[in-house]
Amino acid sequence: MRLTNDIVMLGLSLLLAGVVQAQMTARELVQKMDDNQLKTTDSSFNLIQLTTCKYGTKEGKLKCVEKPRIKVLESAQINSGRNNKDSKSIAIIMEPASERGIGMLTYTYDASHKHNETWLYLSALGKVKRIASGSDDEETEPTSLFGSEISTEDQETGKLDDYTYRVLQRGEFKGRPVAVIESVPTPKRLSHTRYGKVRTWVDTERFISLKMQMFDKRGNAIKQVSVAQVEKINDIWLARNMTFKNLVSRRLTNMKIKAITFGLNIEKGFLTQRALTDQAFRQRHLRTLREQAQ
Repeated sequence: MRLTNDIVMLGLSLLLAGVVQAQMTARELVQKMDDNQLKTTDSSFNLIQLTTCKYGTKEGKLKCVEKPRIKVLESAQINSGRNNKDSKSIAIIMEPASERGIGMLTYTYDASHKHNETWLYLSALGKVKRIASGSDDEETEPTSLFGSEISTEDQETGKLDDYTYRVLQRGEFKGRPVAVIESVPTPKRLSHTRYGKVRTWVDTERFISLKMQMFDKRGNAIKQVSVAQVEKINDIWLARNMTFKNLVSRRLTNMKIKAITFGLNIEKGFLTQRALTDQAFRQRHLRTLREQAQ
């Protein structure tokens, strides 16, 4: 009898949890998703593979129609700022050998009034280029991640006040409970984004995006993101395999997280421009992170 009562109570608690999630507003769901995304940048070290090509379809399946360009990166990130809502990250190309050492340093801020900062280091030129975020009166374009179809904007967290949100529908997607949320930038945000609106299929139990559609400011669909693999690591849900399709250029980039480790001791001094330009300094820190990740 006790076992039966426990099962009933568990069923009721799960039912109540589902009801609460179903009643969450669009803004609350986006906040939950943003909070979960921040957990993935909390003292983590990743090995990432980016595969980019021009695509087509064959027998209803997405295919590369040219030899893909494959890049392997190592990246490290920490959360910082008030309530750890900001993040600092660095990504360094390891392969191919011809691009080894090219790096990107990014500081992302939660507050709307603070523009994100990005620096790109081209090892062949030995120079760091700061990617201007622009002022409130300037039109700016997001930066591509190492020539892929992924932009720095696609990986942003925070700045939730820069958008308005509404739930378009609720239901199931790929066997998961979802809410389709439309995010529309405020007039002020429009000068810092190429997207006129974004639709996101949010898993309402795991608070992770399963699919996204991006539209330009004329309402045309220009990019689509699909998630093929979701895993729970260290009690954190994350997408380990994502495909970004540029519907205009007909090019795609598949991003696969081949390895990820959380809770590492990452020194703040590593996430600076010195790590981009000083090879010995960079390699020393990367070796330390690799050892911790083993």
